[in-house]
Amino acid sequence: MSEYFDALETRTADERAAALASALPEQIARARGLPGYGSLADVDPSTVTDAGALSALPVLRKSEIGRSQAASGPLGGFAALPTHEFAHIFQSPGPIYEPGGEGHDWWRMGRFLKACGVGKGDIVQNCFGYHLTPAGMIFENGARAVGAAVVPAGVGQTELQVRAAADIGTTAYAGTPDYLKVILDRADAEGVKLKITKAAVGGGALFPSLRQEYADRGITCLQSYATADLGNIAYESPAMEGMIVDEGVIVEIVRPGTGDPVAPGEVGEVVVTTLNPDYPLIRFATGDLSAVMAGTSPCGRTNMRIKGWMGRADQTTKIKGMFVRPEQVAAFVAKHADVTKARVIAAREGESDVMRVQIETDKTDAAAYQGSIIESLKLKGKVELVAPGSLPNDGKVIEDTRSYD
Repeated sequence: MSEYFDALETRTADERAAALASALPEQIARARGLPGYGSLADVDPSTVTDAGALSALPVLRKSEIGRSQAASGPLGGFAALPTHEFAHIFQSPGPIYEPGGEGHDWWRMGRFLKACGVGKGDIVQNCFGYHLTPAGMIFENGARAVGAAVVPAGVGQTELQVRAAADIGTTAYAGTPDYLKVILDRADAEGVKLKITKAAVGGGALFPSLRQEYADRGITCLQSYATADLGNIAYESPAMEGMIVDEGVIVEIVRPGTGDPVAPGEVGEVVVTTLNPDYPLIRFATGDLSAVMAGTSPCGRTNMRIKGWMGRADQTTKIKGMFVRPEQVAAFVAKHADVTKARVIAAREGESDVMRVQIETDKTDAAAYQGSIIESLKLKGKVELVAPGSLPNDGKVIEDTRSYD
């Protein structure tokens, strides 16, 4: 059995360029015909045949999609299908809506799972969320593409997760990096032996110490880089040298706040163009930072590599697999006349993400704000009340104190 998902992964540079020269103009033409892409009205699709020509087009930001959705409907004129023809519609904070399909490897996650060694004969315990957010369906679709069975476990109910994994014979885990440790620790405490030997993770940083802990338990853990809008963007292979760009997207690294490509190796914002015909996102700005790595992976996959997630181009931060955005913090402050300022701090305790929320107020009951924090930020956090005027005057409303070394 081949270690690769398909022959696209090992193409020569010339073969990949020739395929792109055919597929990219078709995708630009497809997008140009959609009402959301008025910015492409004067673009001749036949001239956009490579990443260099692509870099002359405007960058599309999620906020723009959100505004278009608010004005013209759930998908904002950026989808090639009517809303009702998609298999799923998901909701992200904003709210912003993203479509999903059930076609073969629609999200392109199968390539990553194959790199993890997942395939026929495996049972994947899928601990990504299935409610409103797309991660659960993204990984389920990928597991089907490689012929694996799926336990649609979702998040939480750890005792039942352990029981299911033991009874069913789960061999692979999919979910956020730290939740697998919660399951394994509970199994150890209950004297239950699990058969998990593979882990496909995303939605948060995989810290080296945690990866090593899994390795010590006999579990190979690899990570992918994906978003709700784009599906899989890049993924690790067993070589574990950077992340290999997926064959269904074009990745550019640009100077934050612009659409201008940076020099090779320089850190910049990840901008992605997807070749998905159902939802053609052109130069979509992820807000994430990364850099191109020189050369190709020792595993034999030949596409461009990036260094993985290196932080955010803006203050938006992922905590426990969920994005927390500055506008959400502002919405929390606006709800309380007694709050003058708030600051979210992302930190680590052990191998888990934690969120602290510092609130400038004269009030003394921290518990009174917990419900509003969950409503606004979609996460629980430790509340710290501080005196008005005591938070730093540095413009930050979200601070990430976690180390990624």
